[in-house]
Amino acid sequence: MEFAGIGGFIVLVLDIWAIVSVLGSSASTGAKVLWTLLIIVLPVLGFIIWLIAGPKSSRATI
Repeated sequence: MEFAGIGGFIVLVLDIWAIVSVLGSSASTGAKVLWTLLIIVLPVLGFIIWLIAGPKSSRATI
């Protein structure tokens, strides 16, 4: 039972990270809205699709 809670928390953290990354990307406003809705409506599947095909953050990562 505890594993389900931990798993849900991990999905929540990953989804928040994905949404912040989408909002910080250089994509158009419409694309940002669509990606955010996809991640919110389908948390696990939306995150996986974003990870593969979503807009990347415009911040430089080292």
